[in-house]
Amino acid sequence: MDSDTLEAFQSELTCSICMNCFLDPITIDCGHSFCRPCLSLCWEEGQSPRNCPECRGIEERPHFQTNIVLKSLASLARQARADHDHSSEEQICVTHQEAKGLFCEADQTLLCGPCSERPEHAAHSHSPIHKAAEESREKFLKRMSSLWKMREEMQLILNQEAKKTRSFKKYVTLRKVMIKFEYQRRHPLLQEEKKPHLEALKKEAKEICLQLKESVFRMTQYIERLREMYRELTEMCHKPDTELLQAMGNVLEMTYLAQMQTPQPVNPELTCWPVAGILDTLNNFRVDNVLTQTTIHHLSLDDASVMSGDDPQGMSRQLDGGESFVAWGAQAFTSGRHYWELDVTHFSNWILGVSKDILTSDTIIRINYEEAFLLFSEKVNDQYSLFTNSPPLVQFVKRPLGKIGVFLDYDNGALSFYDVSRGSLIHSFLPSSISSPLKPFLCLRSPR
Repeated sequence: MDSDTLEAFQSELTCSICMNCFLDPITIDCGHSFCRPCLSLCWEEGQSPRNCPECRGIEERPHFQTNIVLKSLASLARQARADHDHSSEEQICVTHQEAKGLFCEADQTLLCGPCSERPEHAAHSHSPIHKAAEESREKFLKRMSSLWKMREEMQLILNQEAKKTRSFKKYVTLRKVMIKFEYQRRHPLLQEEKKPHLEALKKEAKEICLQLKESVFRMTQYIERLREMYRELTEMCHKPDTELLQAMGNVLEMTYLAQMQTPQPVNPELTCWPVAGILDTLNNFRVDNVLTQTTIHHLSLDDASVMSGDDPQGMSRQLDGGESFVAWGAQAFTSGRHYWELDVTHFSNWILGVSKDILTSDTIIRINYEEAFLLFSEKVNDQYSLFTNSPPLVQFVKRPLGKIGVFLDYDNGALSFYDVSRGSLIHSFLPSSISSPLKPFLCLRSPR
């Protein structure tokens, strides 16, 4: 192939972003083609909507299939360029004065023909340099795909970590109010007892906020590191065959080590400080046998999907599905103060509290999510989440492992949950207007 023809051939197979031969080329909806890594970096760094770098047309789809024909032609173009520049790129074996045209993958070295037949190399697999280089580019592309996926996943985790930080700060503010309310409700003369509790909460919350801030910083730095490694691998793929082969081992090892050093998110958890004498006080309002029992195969909470707004896992809390043991009050409370305890020792997924209306059929129970005061526990990927509804709120406290106490102060419109074994407050729904009868409710959910 003469120089003019080669130049024209190369021009048609050149990415307009990096000005190199196509690497894993994709053709977008407007008909223009680019290296996948180039377009990924271009769109990742740019503003929405996504535009074609050439015609500026808007592209709706974020993902495209590899253009196999262009990929094959680009490989031929690289080989043609290598053959054309052979005299300047070849490496001569000092011993045999022959070009090193073979690559030994076992030793990661370039060899001439006679060297490949020597005892130390004879048992190894050898490939022509261009073939070995194209195979190495494929390995790089697979590693790049893995890096890009990790970057996207880490970005989601970072977003969740930032959201978790905001939620935690709001939660701490609310918890201070709950603690003050708890002591005030017990007796105005006990106000001095709340000060050590509030001071401990302030100190612990400050430490956790610092951990969350550092976590966000580490994740941001890691995402940037993955992006730079992706860019470096892209540049490496465009290197001449011999340079690519000689650097391959070190580069792949570097990226592998980086992938093993993924920063982990912080799971903030405040200490549940015991409230002295609280259980003795609550037992003055104790009621027994508040629940009737039945087994239901389907549980539905109206509008349950809104709970995703404060979900640390970023996933919709659709509670339909799975068999559930459900119990609710045969009689509703319409006044007074009432306290009862429920045992969740052997369950990781459960819901308890009070509800206004409970509608049942042979296989379905339905309660109105907005007219209930509920505490949820759910286990996802070995991570426990504790949260409440109305409004959705993650509870950043230790998960109770035994009995949970429920105290309904109907006349003041307040409901509180307690960790019986620790004698501590889990959460309080602060005073609000209640005008409807409320029934105790318990759901022990089987894993799906």
